[in-house]
Amino acid sequence: MNKILQIILKNYRISITLFIISSLLSLACQPTQKNIKREKLNVLFIIADDLNCDIGGYGNKTVITPNIDKLIKKGIVFENTHCQYPLCGPSRASIMTGMYSDQTKITKNNVYLRNAVPDVITMGQRFRQQGYQSVRIGKIFHYDNPSAIGTSGTDDIHTWDQTINPYGRDKLEEYKINTLLPRRYGGTLSWLAAEGSDEEQTDGIGASEAINQLEKFANNGQNFFLALGFYRPHTPYVAPKKYFDLYERSEIQIPNSGEEYLATLPLPAAKSVRAKKVQLNLEEELAKEIKEAYYATTSFVDAQLGRVLEKLRQTGLDKNTIVVFTSDHGYHLGEHGHWQKQTLFENATRVPLIFSIPWTEKTIKRTNVPVELIDIYPTIMDLLEIKTPNHVVGKSLKPLMLNNSSTIGNSSLTKWRNGYSMRTEQYRITKWGEHGDLGYELYDHSKDNQELNNLTNDTSKIKLLDSLKILIDNRISEANFIPEDIGRQIKNVNSLNKAPNLTFGDLHNEKGKRTYLKE
Repeated sequence: MNKILQIILKNYRISITLFIISSLLSLACQPTQKNIKREKLNVLFIIADDLNCDIGGYGNKTVITPNIDKLIKKGIVFENTHCQYPLCGPSRASIMTGMYSDQTKITKNNVYLRNAVPDVITMGQRFRQQGYQSVRIGKIFHYDNPSAIGTSGTDDIHTWDQTINPYGRDKLEEYKINTLLPRRYGGTLSWLAAEGSDEEQTDGIGASEAINQLEKFANNGQNFFLALGFYRPHTPYVAPKKYFDLYERSEIQIPNSGEEYLATLPLPAAKSVRAKKVQLNLEEELAKEIKEAYYATTSFVDAQLGRVLEKLRQTGLDKNTIVVFTSDHGYHLGEHGHWQKQTLFENATRVPLIFSIPWTEKTIKRTNVPVELIDIYPTIMDLLEIKTPNHVVGKSLKPLMLNNSSTIGNSSLTKWRNGYSMRTEQYRITKWGEHGDLGYELYDHSKDNQELNNLTNDTSKIKLLDSLKILIDNRISEANFIPEDIGRQIKNVNSLNKAPNLTFGDLHNEKGKRTYLKE
């Protein structure tokens, strides 16, 4: 009996020893935080359409955006980010190539990227070159919104391995949309509190498709660059009614800059905020209804973002994925008496930019250093230790993230038509005309963040204005420099003819004239 017991004890000791050795080996093979950082990271790039900085985490106390706010709390927030052109097509071309609009030669919508810069390597294309799956869902390059929803618009086939074009109830029920001009939506203020669920809307479908892609990548282990482009809150402001119910319309404020201040602006600036006659001097109640719709649609986009980020967490991919969230340009909601975009004021140039990076602890949380949307491309490449193509002129924000801003510029530059605007931490200077012959604007954001007091005629600011004029001229020269290895640049490329918006259910004769308007 004692002999049997000895044998059992001996085998037990052997088993325990083997178990300990196995456990130690297993622990040794487990990736430490240091090892994990060497693994290839994935990228989830999410861009909203026409989203300004009216977001809870950016200081707006009215707009309800819990998911963006949550991303802000765990991410790095660039509070002073500006687009390079306040119009969808040119801005998106700049983001995806890392170049200014003077270098892409795209300053209009509906231009195929390869017609202007045929040899450029886009951000998604660079991922493909490195063995990643590059997938687009929704609007990344330009699409006429809403007329091109469901199609590939003026997309770039070099950029993607796979593309998905969601098409939802908002398109099928387009005839229900309220609008200032009959059957005009994308360029005109228009809105609808829709029936049905989130998942029936185009952006809800886009979020569902992103969720499916994340599930697939979690199962197959493939590294990915997943680009999700929401079509909202771009007009028409369409969202399920529950998002409208989040807001009390009577509490929404409409800014009033007054007409007399227009006389203090250069003529091109004054024209930019008075361009759309049908949207001028709206009755206050109508203006509140429209602004409420924009906020409701922003909350709807926030909810779709939340669905995607929750799936990222559930799959565990959040531990190995960089999340980037931004917009293509800013947006006026009555500021300066203007609605929508296409100005060189802060409202049209400033955008949210949030990076969420796994395992990075020693980074800044917020910065007011001016950065540009063209910085996204080289920043992602730097974080992933992928060599950035030589034509990319944007700067990596990684040093700034690590609190070493020595290589980051101190201003951002935006162009629109015959004007350029430069934003520093404190000032904005805008130059109109090639030699400034059409006038200048100067705003001090420490005292005037609404940009209503043009200081160019303030004699105490002469030296400041002169120094800023030199700086903006240098920035303009840099933006016009031909980048290394850019290849061909083709000037004056024509836009495609804008496709007419055909609302489902309307009828037209053989000449294309509408004969029946769906009620």
